[in-house]
Order: sequence, then C-alpha cells, then structure tokens
Amino acid sequence: MNGPFEPTWESLSNYQIPTWYEDGKFGIFIHWGVYSVPAFSSEWYSRQMYQQGSREFEHHVATYGPQTEFGYKDFVPLMTYEAYDPASYAKLFAEAGAKFVVPVAEHHDGFAMYDSGFSRWCAAKMGPKRDVMGDLADAVRSEGLVFGASTHRAEHFWFFDGGRQIPSDVQDPAFDDLYGPAAPGPKDHHNLDEAAPTPEYLEDWLARTIEIVDKYKPQLVWFDWWIQHNAFKPYLQRFAAHYYNRGAEWGLGVAINYKYDAYPKGTAVFDVERGQLAGIRDALWQNDTSVSKTSWGYITNQDYKTPESLVEDLVDVVSKNGALLLNIGPKPDGTIPEEEQRILLEIGAWLKVNGEAIYGTRPWHTFGEGPTEIPEGAFTDTNRAAFTGEDFRFTTKGDTVYAIALAWPGTQAVIKTLKGMAGGVVTLLGFDGELPTHSTENGLVVELPKIEPNTYPYVIKIEGLKPTN
Repeated sequence: MNGPFEPTWESLSNYQIPTWYEDGKFGIFIHWGVYSVPAFSSEWYSRQMYQQGSREFEHHVATYGPQTEFGYKDFVPLMTYEAYDPASYAKLFAEAGAKFVVPVAEHHDGFAMYDSGFSRWCAAKMGPKRDVMGDLADAVRSEGLVFGASTHRAEHFWFFDGGRQIPSDVQDPAFDDLYGPAAPGPKDHHNLDEAAPTPEYLEDWLARTIEIVDKYKPQLVWFDWWIQHNAFKPYLQRFAAHYYNRGAEWGLGVAINYKYDAYPKGTAVFDVERGQLAGIRDALWQNDTSVSKTSWGYITNQDYKTPESLVEDLVDVVSKNGALLLNIGPKPDGTIPEEEQRILLEIGAWLKVNGEAIYGTRPWHTFGEGPTEIPEGAFTDTNRAAFTGEDFRFTTKGDTVYAIALAWPGTQAVIKTLKGMAGGVVTLLGFDGELPTHSTENGLVVELPKIEPNTYPYVIKIEGLKPTN
C-alpha cells in the first residue's frame, strides 16, 4: 500500500515511537488459548504432549489416552469461554493502571483467538464460537486503553514435529490445517539458518499477520523470538512497511515489538522476555513478564509472584526508559483466576497513589543507586535478590525528580546520587506535608514520617532540585 514507508531498513529507520507508548509505561499481556484446557505444565503443552519422554507426554497418555485417540485438536471444544466478559476484563485492566492491552492473537499451536479468514481453527468458528479478541478490542477501547495483539505463529512451522515421530493425529492429513507443516525443528534455536521455513509458509505468515492489522487496527504488534531467523528478514520489512503505513493512514501511533536482533535498532521497539537491562537505553524498550514464575498460560497450581515484586519490576524498568508488559492467563471458561485479579488490583492501588512517578516520565541522567544488582538479559526475573532501603530508582518529569525507594529506608532516606543537591519542595507521595531535608557529604538526607511501612516501593518527590553551591 502507499504511504511514507518502503520495505527497506533505510526507510524503516525513519520510524518514531508513539508518545502513548513512551508515556503509558504499563500494559497487560494475555496468554489465552486451547492450552488452558489441559492446564498442565505450560502453554507449550501443545508441543510437549507429542514429545516422547517428556512429562507432558506421560501426563497426556495417562490422563487422556494415546495421541491417536485424543490429540491436541480434541481440546478445542472444551475451551468454551461461556463465562467470558470482555467488559469486565477491560475494567479490571483499567483499575490495574494499565494503559495498553496485548492479547495473544495466535500462539505457536496455530489456533487463532480471533476471526481468521485463513483458517477454520479459530475461536470464531470453534470452541467459544465468538470473536474473542475482537470483542476484547472493543471493550478495551471503550475504557480508553490502547489495543494491541501478539502473534507467535512463526514457530508454528515446526511446533508439532514430535507428532511426526510417534503414532498421532498430527499425521492425519485431515488436520494439516491445524498442525501445519510440523517440519523438523531446529536443534539450535539460535542458528539463524537452520530449519528455514518455506517461501509458501512465509507468505502465509505475512498474510495472516497483515489480516490481524487490517481487521483489528492494533496499535502494538508483539512478535515472539523465531522471527529473527534469516528467512524472515524480507518479510519483516514488508510487514513493517505495511503496518507503519496503516498507522499513518489511521492517524494512530503504532509500534512493533521484537526480540534479539530481529529488527535493526531504530526500526521497532526492542523487547526482553522475563528480563532486564543493566542501564538506560536511549530509546524506549520493553520487558515482558508474567504474574507467574513459569507458565504464561493458565495451569493448575500456578506459582505466582508477589504484587510487590512486580511493582519493583515496573519501577526498575521505567527508570531505564522501559515499559512493562505484564501477562495473565485466563481459564478455558474465559474467567481470569482470582489470584491474578488480586495481583492486578494491588498493582493498581499502588499506581493510584504513585503513578505520577511512572506515567509520562522520562529517565533521569542515572537510573538509580544501591547495592542490589539486577542481572541483565532474558529469563533473569526470578533470580533477583531482595532490595534494601539503600536501593533507589529515579524518574523525572519537568523539573521534578522522583526518587523511588525500592524498600522502606527507615527514619531517613540517604540518596547518594543527590549529594550537593537540594530540592525546593520534598514530599512523600501518599502523605501530607513537606519533608525536612539536609545535605551531607554522604548525599541528600530526607527525614521520613513515622509510619508502619509496607513492602511496596515509596516515592519521594523532589521539586526544584538545585545544586547547593
């Protein structure tokens, strides 16, 4: 289509990250799908149930029978969504303080949670028999939130390859339109030439991804990791040009999330899965993580993180010029587990008091201080040490600096980075009155009120910060 962007990296380097994204900081990710029916292990159950020797394989045979008699397709009618209420979803997300919402349009399993014109294996035609994602898009926008969508279809090329190695329904041609090529997968997922998808598959991938854009107008499209394969490069360019031109046509700021080096820097928004950066990135980036420690989709006996730790993640990410995309996993009846609702509402309660230190802020000249180190990289979010009262993160807005204490400092907050500085007005968000301060050789000392502290971060607001000399 016509527009300002061409499918070249040079043209795509003119892309600008939208302001709603830079200001919003916090979004909700939703892993919903057929894998919520077995509710065992993780959302990769769909693959692992065909991998002989895996615990999912053993569980499946013991619980449902052999894969020739009960395959993944047979879970589809059991994902009913009879209790699904998209309006309540959107209200919950707004109360949680989220500014954008990104449901999974299609996971690796090949079942679309939207009304696909390319497949009968979609929520509009099977299982719920409604356009689950489309209904949520309407509800989210009614709450004033930005709607996005994720697609994980790239990996579908080889996702069901285990079903070719054992007697299973994957080998039945009648279900090729669900299980896909089920081609041999890469032995090394970081080998960017191994197990290359065919041109036919890549054209189909592009067409399905464009359908999501054209039909639902998402302002954020999140891609999973295998798109960095070399075979995808020209298709990523074609998709980005189409999508960015659509955004220009709609008059809406849009963004693409990518991992590793799938897109060159400056052409889309970098994303780290369950991980962190060591310092400030000059352009907005994103950490996607989950309320749970292992599975992204719904499983029984889920191991949840605390809302306090998730607020700490949000603070740390924002101080480094990032946004946090926090995942939940609905049940197969369409309800959100009560514990996940509780976690979101507790985060929202913190943001109601302290959100001005998050929304619309920008990074300061340094992200923070303190003895607790956070490892850089993906898959590091469950290995972090507890924060201390000496750990601070900084954000800024105009001439205001927010010093966010990741743990209660006690009677005094000593902010070393502010040595030689003083603020005109210093307050603690959520409490009335100015706080006394004085400058020492160790830093700016803020006298804190006598309270019964909780385990959430506290925000010290410093207005009119100036050198003491």
